[in-house]
Amino acid sequence: MSSLFPALTGGPAADRPALRFGERSLTYGELAGAAGAVAGGLTRVRRVAVWATPSLETAVAVTGALLAGPAVVPLNPKSGEKELGHILTDSAPDLVLAAPGARLPGPLAGLPRVHVDPAARAPLPDDRARGEEDPALIVYTSGTTGPPKGAVLPRRAIAATLDALTDAWRWTGDDVLVHGLPLFHVHGLVLGTLGPLRRGGSVRHLGAFTTGGVARELNDGATMLFGVPTMYHRIAEALPAEPALAKALAGARLLVSGSAALPAHDHERIAAATGRRVIERYGMTETLMLCSSRWTPPDPRPGVRSDGEARAGTVGGPLPGVELRLVEEDGSPVAAYDGETVGEIQVRGPNLFTGYLNLPDATAAAFTADGWFRTGDMAVRDGDGAVRIVGRKATDLIKSGGFKIGAGEIENALLEHPGVREAAVTGEPDADLGERIVAWVVPADPQSPPGLEELAAHVAGRLAPHKRPRTVHHLDALPRNDMGKIMKRALTGG
Repeated sequence: MSSLFPALTGGPAADRPALRFGERSLTYGELAGAAGAVAGGLTRVRRVAVWATPSLETAVAVTGALLAGPAVVPLNPKSGEKELGHILTDSAPDLVLAAPGARLPGPLAGLPRVHVDPAARAPLPDDRARGEEDPALIVYTSGTTGPPKGAVLPRRAIAATLDALTDAWRWTGDDVLVHGLPLFHVHGLVLGTLGPLRRGGSVRHLGAFTTGGVARELNDGATMLFGVPTMYHRIAEALPAEPALAKALAGARLLVSGSAALPAHDHERIAAATGRRVIERYGMTETLMLCSSRWTPPDPRPGVRSDGEARAGTVGGPLPGVELRLVEEDGSPVAAYDGETVGEIQVRGPNLFTGYLNLPDATAAAFTADGWFRTGDMAVRDGDGAVRIVGRKATDLIKSGGFKIGAGEIENALLEHPGVREAAVTGEPDADLGERIVAWVVPADPQSPPGLEELAAHVAGRLAPHKRPRTVHHLDALPRNDMGKIMKRALTGG
């Protein structure tokens, strides 16, 4: 297959910016030399772990290792020792790549360590002879239902996803991407780092996300922003008091949110303040990207939507090469795409993983007999084909009074109440209804939280009476993981 990074060998000029982390940066020529130095130390290595801090060293390490050939296992620096020990035992890397000053925890003590030096230089290896099914990344899932599983992502999955997004977003080498995402996850690593490098563009990583950093970079020539809903929520909250931020977002070519649903309230607040609509995309560790709204050039006419089909609450349609269907509990296709009928998303395409490392039974269970991957995500499709995610089958599908209800739409309705700062919705057993709807709310004013009757009436007036919460719990904060996703099992004790 072709090189994962054609821009490193025959793309932009060697002095063109490739990576920037704070005050440290590399041009394409410098990155080629640094990645070549990493690759030169990985002969006869089958798997390599990378201590994936948000740093220049991580980007260089992953780029060099992918060109050299061994499968890369990104390690979350915030992992506990038990989880980290499981990942190392399961993936059995031959060595770990890390920045010289990084302190590694106990489970890594017995593994040979290689320091990554962005100033080193060596010839770049040619990766074009490698097979498209060769493992490129082994990314571990969050492990909410057991120990984390290693999803083996082949080279063709990375190339297929990034090329499909190029088509959907008109992504070019002229784009400059800014983000503050972690680099152990596919969002920040594959989309946010490998994506620009495959295109010949550049990345500016914030280190830690701040609205000031976003404004600074977008006002200084960056064209794209990638983030998760918690980041866009902070942006929406900050916009009224930060005119430089509003100007920056208004001038950006592309704003993308992913890893969880962006609440409609934040979506609309950003659009009202900046004239720009956030594009949402949908994917998983095992599938990389599946769906996205498409980007179209801004329309100069007042009041005309500038981002094509992007609209709050949907993730657009399937990307090029992706087959997607919704199925009932018995596996039969959903009868109609009417915007109301809920089904599980199943997908096929070149962007899928090859399986879970060392888990043949789990791999087999994840696929249907005819090769469709069972995502476990529930959705509806509108008449125009746009997909609306309503939640995870295991935690977000509530069966109440004979109805199948997605938690996501209730959460969006709750967030439209002025007294609600954050909201999550779960189901709990009910002798009469089967399950009752439970709302977990962080009030805007802790001294005056909205009560059950007020919130139930608010939801019933926006959706339907059977979707109103029957119980409300008030919290100081919702439990979230590193990507901003709400950990509902921590709420319910599941």
